[in-house]
Amino acid sequence: MITATMWSCIKDFFTYETTKSVVVKSWTIGIINRVVQLLIITYFVGWVFLFEKAYQVRDTAIESSVMTKVKGFGVYNNKVMDVADYITPTQGASVFCIITKLITTENQVQGYCPESENKYACSRNSDCMRHLNKPGSYGIPTGRCIPFNSTVKMCEIKGWCPAEIDTITTRPMMEVENFTIFIKNSIRFPTFNYTKGNFLPTITDSYIKKCNFDMVNNTYCPIFRVGDVVHYAQQNFTKLANTQGGVIGIKIGWVCDLDKSDDQCNPSYSFTRLDAMSQKNTVSPGYNFRYLLPCYIQRAQPHVTEDEGKFNMIPTLINMVAAFTSVGVGTVLCDIILLNFLKGAEQYKAKKFEEVSDSPLEPQKNGLYRSQLSLRQHMMRSSDSGAFSIEHYG
Repeated sequence: MITATMWSCIKDFFTYETTKSVVVKSWTIGIINRVVQLLIITYFVGWVFLFEKAYQVRDTAIESSVMTKVKGFGVYNNKVMDVADYITPTQGASVFCIITKLITTENQVQGYCPESENKYACSRNSDCMRHLNKPGSYGIPTGRCIPFNSTVKMCEIKGWCPAEIDTITTRPMMEVENFTIFIKNSIRFPTFNYTKGNFLPTITDSYIKKCNFDMVNNTYCPIFRVGDVVHYAQQNFTKLANTQGGVIGIKIGWVCDLDKSDDQCNPSYSFTRLDAMSQKNTVSPGYNFRYLLPCYIQRAQPHVTEDEGKFNMIPTLINMVAAFTSVGVGTVLCDIILLNFLKGAEQYKAKKFEEVSDSPLEPQKNGLYRSQLSLRQHMMRSSDSGAFSIEHYG
């Protein structure tokens, strides 16, 4: 048997609420309502549509290729170095390394010799036994303690001998500062079938041969001087070359509005040091590795970013509907103020919330029906703050 409470809940659930127009003639509420509506409209027009360009559809499946070439000659240890000597990996890759300093150990051959690092200092064979079955610095430990020089003994290794000494001071190849980097980049937006490259239509062979990129006069030149790249990354080339190298990022940005003309879709370049944390620690500073010989490297890493869009009706309609819907926030705020804070809130509640039962309509003497809410009701009341009126339209 259904209890009265359950029956009441069922009746409340199967109800329908309809909106009801109540005109409130109040300066306070009117100003708040229009200000909120103005802010919402300004946000959607200024930010959503003009700045964020929400009326456009965007292509996230960008296809991009980057090819690089480095040119320049340097001198290191009285030896002329060309591209094949100081570039790794080979030319053409999007990421490349320029060797600025080498530590050379002459006449190395496979054999047995003492380690060169201080942690392998010993006085007897037992001191070296703890290094067995562990990788040595420059070879495989044998467990023997042998003379390193007339005063020091070191643990013996099997490997390339003599073991290199990477603590010696060498002068870097300073000519690297004037080397040039040629960057060829192309992108494609498959959604729009749009292709573009960093070679502008106005670029000629003669211009490329003599231009160098700079932030003011040659912003679209594809030739970059190494020293300028390091400078734009807010680094000091001399300091970078004399320490243990670093990783420099070359960012190629494509911000294209495909609703505009093709000549306004051009690349922009920015530069940063990607291993900036290396400057703050001494555990593993810079960027270096063994490439036949221990190398101190300046690594350049070009990468491409994109932000492009084109007008499309679907996102336009979606954001327009969101804008129109959001304007109603002003009404909600004004209702909260009227129901809780303004004088005359009780009268407003009485006019805003009415219940209509499903009983037969009862005719009145004036020919209207009791439940027909088409009467225009007008209420005026005076207060210290001025006149407050509600006009109710059923």
